[in-house]
Amino acid sequence: MTALPATSREWHLVARPHGWPAPTDFALREVPVEAPAEGRILVRNLHFSVDPYMRGRMNDVKSYVPPFKLDHPMDGGAVGVVVASNAEGFAEGDHVLHGLGWREYASVPAQHATRVDPELAPLSTYLGVLGMTGLTAYAGLFETASFKEGDTVFVSGAAGAVGSQVGQLAKLGGAARVIGSAGSDEKVKWLVEELGFDAAFNYRNGPVRDQLREAAPDGIDVYFDNVGGDHLEAAISSLNVHGRAAICGMIAQYNDTEPVPGPRNMAMIIGKRLRLQGVLVGDHYGLQGKFVEEVGAKLRSGELKYRETTVEGIENGVDAFLGLLRGDNTGKMIVSLDR
Repeated sequence: MTALPATSREWHLVARPHGWPAPTDFALREVPVEAPAEGRILVRNLHFSVDPYMRGRMNDVKSYVPPFKLDHPMDGGAVGVVVASNAEGFAEGDHVLHGLGWREYASVPAQHATRVDPELAPLSTYLGVLGMTGLTAYAGLFETASFKEGDTVFVSGAAGAVGSQVGQLAKLGGAARVIGSAGSDEKVKWLVEELGFDAAFNYRNGPVRDQLREAAPDGIDVYFDNVGGDHLEAAISSLNVHGRAAICGMIAQYNDTEPVPGPRNMAMIIGKRLRLQGVLVGDHYGLQGKFVEEVGAKLRSGELKYRETTVEGIENGVDAFLGLLRGDNTGKMIVSLDR
């Protein structure tokens, strides 16, 4: 049996952010490591995920997922290697996906761990393109937005983990045209030249409504929303009759301290008979098998591309999260402890 370390470092939320989170809202603390109790496994985390939805969990409000507790470790997706097992079906050396990230070592109930194979795909992809973000993209496009061949699709936040996959899946599924928005000219270039988007624009370069209208002169049929705000308003203007929108995220307003006004053109929803529907990945785990089979095949064939932005070291976990909120990442933001 591998000798266990005496302590592990983990990130705790120590204050509720007001507006943009600050480094002082978090603390990296050292805690003792114990052998796993019955029915548990001890996992050395190799990579953990930071995601936009985590900002909402820092507020003490009722939502679809409980808020983080103050002075407790935060959690989120992670992959790691089992270093000790007291649970049937798991052995030392197994690689697993679980929900106790933001820490070096995790004591995981066996029923909440899923074995993954590093030979089939890099371990970090189980947090991104083959993980929760990938399933969000897949379910949101095909189930929530009812995408069909020939649709024109607009994706906001298209250079992020979810958006970049949505655009590619739409293109591979026979979209007539795929348009993306991103926050830098470099990201726009990546979307068009590497991922195959038909058009993309930098939302910092001018009004989103005008840039979208120019990129999609005949309107759009599907909008996949990761941003909200002016992007949602622009999409409502450009959606064709019976258009559909999958509302996945609204990162533009996560750090606002005052109520955000809604789009000024919501009356268009009536005349165009639009359907705007929220998407939560937890409603779609029944698609997991189909998703992994289809997306895994596209990854192996090279049809589907992905990029990860990796930040090394647990001590930089909060910096990675704050960078994510600023849009510093291209593709999935990962914190790697694999050393």
